[in-house]
Amino acid sequence: MPDSPNFMDDHNKRVIETALLCAQEPLTVADMTRLFVEDIAAGEIDHALTELQKAWEDKGMELVHIATGWRFQSRLAMREYLDRLTPEKPPKYSRAVIETLAIIAYRQPVTRGEIEEIRGVAVSSNVMKQLEDRGWVEVIGHKETIGRPGLYATTKQFLDDLSLTNLQSLPMLEDAAPMAAAAQLGQAVMEFDPSATVETVIELDENGQPIIQLTDDESVDDESMSEEISEAVEAVTPESEDKSDEPK
Repeated sequence: MPDSPNFMDDHNKRVIETALLCAQEPLTVADMTRLFVEDIAAGEIDHALTELQKAWEDKGMELVHIATGWRFQSRLAMREYLDRLTPEKPPKYSRAVIETLAIIAYRQPVTRGEIEEIRGVAVSSNVMKQLEDRGWVEVIGHKETIGRPGLYATTKQFLDDLSLTNLQSLPMLEDAAPMAAAAQLGQAVMEFDPSATVETVIELDENGQPIIQLTDDESVDDESMSEEISEAVEAVTPESEDKSDEPK
């Protein structure tokens, strides 16, 4: 490659670096080839990107490869400082949202009924709407069964927001149990997006025991549910966005 007449010199690297810093969306290698009049191979751009990554290793920004291309983003260590410039409240995700997202991510494509079977509780329309509005999940087809229910899968936006290149980049599960997977992905979401929090409302009865709200025809052991809540809840806040699908 160094012998190529169009091998990336410092000027061309600066062109790529500038384009990435100014771009509002991630850029693919194909996008970057259009920066130059001369014919430059994709492999040479890949090599330049690798060198740029190394050049920014000790900076507050980093060059990352995600599902939709390459982009510069602030390092997690810088987040607490940058947050002071934007006083908006961080997003909050209910336990139901995190668990539902985890099931879709690891079991996709999956129907709403299959999600409910794994979680053991009816999935609120609010939960699905929140995930769809965020651009994290979408219906990619319909299952050939009675009622032809929609099949949910994660989107490229989901991968981009969690700085993942593909689904194979998802955290490996230490436990194959669905709810353990939910807890693990929930933790991963917190690590990738530390401004987000998980919220769950827990009301106690006069004996100090949690009051559990169930859908019709459901039953649960208070002690096991209490243990599950303790493991899954990252933070307890005064309000919940989705009370119909949460323990109370």
